[in-house]
Amino acid sequence: MKYAENILETIGNTPLVKLNVLTKELPCLVLSKYETFNPGNSVKDRMALQMIQDAEQDGRLNPGGTIIEGTSGNTGMGLALAAIVKGYKCIFVMADKQSKEKIDILRAVGAEVIVCPTDVDPTDPRSYYSVSKRLGEEIPNSWYVNQYDNPSNTKAHFLSTGPEIWEQTEGKVTHFVVGVGTGGTISGVGRYLKMKNPNIKIWGIDTYGSVFKKYHETGIFDKNEIYPYITEGIGEDILPLNVDFSVIDGFTKVTDKDAAIFTQRLSKEEGMFLGNSAGAAIKGVLQLKQHFSKDDVVVVLFHDHGSRYVGKMFNDNWMKEKGFLEN
Repeated sequence: MKYAENILETIGNTPLVKLNVLTKELPCLVLSKYETFNPGNSVKDRMALQMIQDAEQDGRLNPGGTIIEGTSGNTGMGLALAAIVKGYKCIFVMADKQSKEKIDILRAVGAEVIVCPTDVDPTDPRSYYSVSKRLGEEIPNSWYVNQYDNPSNTKAHFLSTGPEIWEQTEGKVTHFVVGVGTGGTISGVGRYLKMKNPNIKIWGIDTYGSVFKKYHETGIFDKNEIYPYITEGIGEDILPLNVDFSVIDGFTKVTDKDAAIFTQRLSKEEGMFLGNSAGAAIKGVLQLKQHFSKDDVVVVLFHDHGSRYVGKMFNDNWMKEKGFLEN
């Protein structure tokens, strides 16, 4: 009989799926690394489990402990699933721009959720960075995960996501494209793929209101680049230690409107019911068109599932309110 011992054993080994409609003007083969097949419906299951395993091994996380993390939702889901199987409690801190579905889903798997304002400086005591860090200091027998600076985040993708892409493309991958938030995915996959073939290009998708693109190009952390934006899961107003700029060949920025519209188009034209960052990622691939030739194999990673965004990008009234759809 073939079966998994528990839900955590189903993490990884997600399929590569070809894009056919949105990419028809591109000269190359475009394949999506379809991470919604993970049990928590996102790529974050991989690093959540790795971070917990590493914390258990070195004594940061003890039996019966409480896992505390600031999350846009998906890391929280991965941590919650692992916590259920392994017997931990979870407290997650989220910014108020995240979808209601993400908050409800985390509560559905038994986590406590605290919501903080988005439009404050990261060092502000009300920010979700500050609140999660403070709780980690105050609550006995707790562990503050800190996915932004936790090296196990990058390690997970070096050990699993990168090797899977290499094997699934039989080493033919020429470009890897992914939205950048904590930086674990792009850095882990990027390091692995460049170790296998230094000529592979690694592209980051950024959003307007985030510091990554300008910092990568100039080395300047420009606070004028920082302002509120709607796109979820990518971009930052900080520089996480997990973003290894040395493995990234370039960034392209995608607008909130384009990310939202292409999230809908993936669903309606490719049958791919995906999250907001997937819309940004595929629009980014199209913006990078001049870098691709007919023999290239472009792998774009799609982070999470459309069910997290039913009240937002998949709600035409919400889209009209934001000015993303014509009335």
